[in-house]
Amino acid sequence: MTRRELLAVLGTAAAGTLQAAPPTAPVALARCRSYDEDLVSTMGTMFDQIGGLDRLVKGKTVTIKLNLTGSPGLRFQGRPLGVTHYTHPKTAGAMAHLLGKAGAKRIRFVESCWASAGPLEEYLLESGWNVRTLKSAAANVVFENTNALGSAKKYARMKVPGGGLIFPSYDLNMAYEETDVMVSMAKLKNHETCGVTLAMKNMFGITPASIYGDDAGKDGPNEKPGSGRVSVCHEGKRQPATLSELDPKSSRSPGHRMPRIVAELNSARPIDIAFIDGIETVTGGEGPWIRGLKIVNPGLLILGTNAVTADTVATAAMGYDPRSAQGTGPFKTCDNMLLLAESLGVGTADLKRIEVRGLALKDAVFPFA
Repeated sequence: MTRRELLAVLGTAAAGTLQAAPPTAPVALARCRSYDEDLVSTMGTMFDQIGGLDRLVKGKTVTIKLNLTGSPGLRFQGRPLGVTHYTHPKTAGAMAHLLGKAGAKRIRFVESCWASAGPLEEYLLESGWNVRTLKSAAANVVFENTNALGSAKKYARMKVPGGGLIFPSYDLNMAYEETDVMVSMAKLKNHETCGVTLAMKNMFGITPASIYGDDAGKDGPNEKPGSGRVSVCHEGKRQPATLSELDPKSSRSPGHRMPRIVAELNSARPIDIAFIDGIETVTGGEGPWIRGLKIVNPGLLILGTNAVTADTVATAAMGYDPRSAQGTGPFKTCDNMLLLAESLGVGTADLKRIEVRGLALKDAVFPFA
């Protein structure tokens, strides 16, 4: 960590004044062993446990960021994508139904589809989803592939409060600005670069490959992207198409860069509802391209209104210490993005300050190590 980041983690601003404690919010835990169970009832109870859904979404536009990491053709052991590393279509349908019932004005599903700027609906069909069923889960359901400009005329520049750690701001699809409530639908998984990939890491997918992709334009976006974001974000070998990072001489290590990028993305575009699916998932990494991946069935659902508190509880449920330093716990080769997000004031990563409702955390622990 830099001196600035360390001071923030310690709760002291650079000027020597005390910094306000990062916000906290309750997190609901529930036991759910199968996608064939009554997900609407279970998730509805969880929303009630954290204060109700109506107050969050009534009369508002809600944007749901799915987790569809990697190509639909990459399947683990030939299994459906939703039981390994993708958002499951049944949890997405249950979420849309509950949002509609609570009075959401519009529900927009988004994802930056791998190596494509085509319609999100087509990507979902390739992934085995029944798009017609999902669209009928609530009134006014729409879809947007945010990997490029899409239906908008310009990108939204969203600044990182406090100036940022890697980038001062991000240029994103307008869907992320033109929303009242941001939902992250994640899976309970490890991540090769960031240790864990939960609600916060899911937001890395809001960066459009048209700007942050390996084949992005040099002086402007490439509106037909066909690659990932390794060169720009993970390795820092080149700058994004439309803006530059704060310090091009800073560490190029993915274990340094990616946790910071995730933390500041969540500061620039905060999550209002963090949902983490641990019914069925994988351990050992984020997708089939990771060696040593294994199928697991933790039988858990996690829900909160603050991404850091939800991810902190989820990390603990995976059997890790959420405050582990680099080199320990899940953060063996990277900095702890939970502590980085805490240092930016996004939320607390201190379990002692987080109220867990529903299933007791001690009864939810499923070791991923």
